[in-house]
Parts: sequence; C-alpha cells; structure tokens
Amino acid sequence: MKLKQRVVLLCAVLLLLGLAKIFLLDGGEGSAASRRDLRAFRKMEAGLALARGARLVHTLQSPWEIASMWVGPREVYPEEAPELAAVLGALSQARIERADVGYKGTQLKALLVLDGGQKVVFKPKRYSRDYVVEGEPYAGYDRHNAEVAAFHLDRILGFRRAPLVVGRHVNLRTEIKPVASEQLLSTFLTQGNNTCFYGKCYYCRESEPACGQGDVMEGSLTLWLPDVWPLQKHRHPWGRTYREGKLARWEYDESYCSAVKKMAPYDAGPRLLDVIDTAVFDYLIGNADRHHYESFQDDGGASMLILLDNAKSFGNAALDERSILAPLNQCCMIRVSTWNRLNLLRGGALSAAMRQALAFDPIRPVLAEPHLAALDRRLAAVMAAVKQCTEAHGPDNTFVEDRINLPHP
Repeated sequence: MKLKQRVVLLCAVLLLLGLAKIFLLDGGEGSAASRRDLRAFRKMEAGLALARGARLVHTLQSPWEIASMWVGPREVYPEEAPELAAVLGALSQARIERADVGYKGTQLKALLVLDGGQKVVFKPKRYSRDYVVEGEPYAGYDRHNAEVAAFHLDRILGFRRAPLVVGRHVNLRTEIKPVASEQLLSTFLTQGNNTCFYGKCYYCRESEPACGQGDVMEGSLTLWLPDVWPLQKHRHPWGRTYREGKLARWEYDESYCSAVKKMAPYDAGPRLLDVIDTAVFDYLIGNADRHHYESFQDDGGASMLILLDNAKSFGNAALDERSILAPLNQCCMIRVSTWNRLNLLRGGALSAAMRQALAFDPIRPVLAEPHLAALDRRLAAVMAAVKQCTEAHGPDNTFVEDRINLPHP
C-alpha cells in the first residue's frame, strides 16, 4: 500500500474512533461511563417527584441532623435521599424561633432560626412570576423563586452542590415580628393594608421595601450549611468588573483559560471542571452574577464549588446571555458525566423534569412557562457549544473523566 493511501486510511480510522467516542458519550450505552451515568439518571428520575406532607419515620434524628449528615466534600445531599421530602417539608412548616437582619450582602434577606436551632436564609418575593427583568443580565432584585428552581435543577443535573431550598409563606405579624431583633423590627412599615420590611443590606432602602399580601409574605428558605463545614470565599476567575467601559480579561482574551490553568486551585484537582459545570448551570438559569463563589475551607482545591446565591436567575426568559458560557467556550472541556446527563435531558426532558420537581413546592407554580421553555432552548445551545469544541479540539481533549468521591468525615 502506498504511503499516501496509508495516511488516508489512518486519518479515516482516527475519525471513526473520534466519532465512536462522541456516540458513546452522546446518549449511547456502549461505554461503562455511559451505563453508570444512565443508572444515576434513572435514580434521579425515580426520586424526582417529592411527596407532599412527608414525615420522618423510624428515626429519632431531627430533619436538621439528617441534612447535616448528608454534607460531604463533594455533595450537599446524597444521590439517593428518601428523607428529602420530609426535610423540605419541615423547612416549610417549622416554627420560627428568632428573626434578624440578613448576613452582609447587597440584597434584602432575613436570617431566621427555626425550631431546633436551625438557621435559614429567607428571601422575600419581589416580583410576580411573569415579570420580566429588563436591562443588564444581572439587573433587578433577587428572585426568591429562582432559588427554589435552581435547587431542583441542581438535583436534575446530578451536581448536588446547592443547599436545600423550599418556598414558604410566612405571616409577618404573627411569625416574624414577635421574635424579631430590634434591628430587623425597626425596618418594618405598612403600605396600605400590607406589612413590609426593608432590612439591612448594601442596597436596602426604606423607599424600596418588600411587602406581603396583607400580613402574609411569600419567600424562599435556604438551609444554612452546618457550622462544621466553614466556607471559604473565592473570586470567580470569570467574574465581571461591573464597571461601565471596563472589561475583565476573559472578555477580550480568548486564550484566558490557559492563564487560569496555571493558577491554583485551577492548575490541579476538580475545581476548573466545577467552574465549567457551574457555567452550564448558570447559563441554563440565566445567572450572570456569580462574581464570587464558595468552597469549604482548607480543602486544597478538592471540595466542590458550592452553588450558593442563585437568586439573580430566571429574570428574563427571552435573554440567553452567552457570556456566561465563557469558561466552557474558552477551555473547551467538560466532564463526561455532565455531558452524559445533558444528553439525557435533551428534547424537552429538562423542562419536563423541572415541572415534575417543582410541583411539590408550597409556592407552586414556581416558574412561568416561558422560563421552562428557555431551559430547553439554552440546553440546546450548550450542546452546540460542546460539539464545536469536539470539532476544533477532538473528543479526547474535550471530554474529561473526572469522578471524585471523597469520604465523609
């Protein structure tokens, strides 16, 4: 065989091998990774619908103790958590023992302590479900329902890195004011027949309070992570400058990922792949405001990127902010497990799974239909971005097998 023919044959074989790898990852069941990920997906589907009114049985542990035991270096809750419905139910109903202004930040929130000493973050309703937040992709108040929806998307994607969140209606007059700190109580006021408060935060103003319908306010409750897992805050390498006319380096340097790969903790371990997972997650929910992120302290870069503070999401269903995908587009790499899960959620399966998951929540409907449709549309854009990476760099350089299971303490 002539040399030229051999070269053509070799190129054809390599092309077929590359296509075979993409096929196995692209919803096929031929590889061990695909079979493992398919089993995990079926488990997620089986546990997606949560029973209303669920209660803990056959245990002397409180819901908070159970949730605390779930937390590990790489997950906030386990793949199989039959008690999840009961824990979320307790969050939505437990008596409020104390209420105070929220921890420092830019947006209105309250710090509540539930029966049994469990801390939670309460974010109040600001917008109706069909309200469209115009302007910059990070504009507007926090959306409480976005926190609820983001938690359930975290379940569906199999990341399990978001703290537990549930919607709740609270009576400000009977549940909050009697147990409120002086600092929080001083921010309460009345507008018409509605009870309101404006709290204490960077952007909190007496002229812009959150108000209930009468005394009842809808909001979200986020379960505080256990104190035995202290958090460490990091500047996001793809964060925005938030200054008009000033671009961050990643916004003009397409080779920026090469520089990130030389910096700790992105030069080794799972953190860079976590950032790319998070970019996919944030693009799906429309969150362009992740300027910082948290991990567990003293983790050496091995623990997960925790998906905290997702409330700047689901603001404008018509806006697909492609800059959120910069980590994926510039690094052109993604976990095999993430890619396999995304493939299983194509063709409307993602929005269908979200409808099923959100049907449990006390503030249902959590999302308006346009936001559910946007999930499927944005997923297709993510898939297209990954396909472009495989065409430019090959599947071997795009798909990374990275499954880290660190033991619980």
